[in-house]
Amino acid sequence: MLKSVELNANTIVEYIAGVFESHGDDEYLGEAVTMSEHMLQGAWLAEQQGFDKEIIAGALLHDIGHFVSELGTFNMSDTKDRYHEDAGAVLLEPYFPRRVVDCVRHHVAAKRYLCAVEPEYYAQLSEASRHSLSLQGGPMSEDEVQQFSKIPNLDAVIAVRRLDDAGKVAGMDTPALTHFLPLIQKLVIRAA
Repeated sequence: MLKSVELNANTIVEYIAGVFESHGDDEYLGEAVTMSEHMLQGAWLAEQQGFDKEIIAGALLHDIGHFVSELGTFNMSDTKDRYHEDAGAVLLEPYFPRRVVDCVRHHVAAKRYLCAVEPEYYAQLSEASRHSLSLQGGPMSEDEVQQFSKIPNLDAVIAVRRLDDAGKVAGMDTPALTHFLPLIQKLVIRAA
């Protein structure tokens, strides 16, 4: 069970570790990996590909909103979106640089964007991602694409989206969360 922690810059990393401990073994939305495996895979792939610390943190934390949303966690029988990206961004915004928060806030919209601008992208999505896409508004319209293409940190957001898609491999070896905690702690200190 996730223990109650008064959130501030000194406790947010402890809180995140508690989220992983309490919910990390939860099923990841119909995928072949758990929630922690998915998030750790994204961060590990980012690190292996030489991305900077903010993108690694964005990949690690992009789905944290599944655990802190008042609307609960997505499942394949859902008929409405649960806006986990907004819940995650609200949690992280006071403690992390804007670029990390933007990656969390916009990773769902990035899926919609990529479906609109890269026709082959949709075919690469898992069944669960396709289902959630239908709840999240489907591919963006031309007007939405134009607006989204102007957001700050678009390149970082797209990078985290692609890492999100790649982090669904059953049996992939990754470091434990403890490997990434110093990195996210440094980002919190910098943002404070």
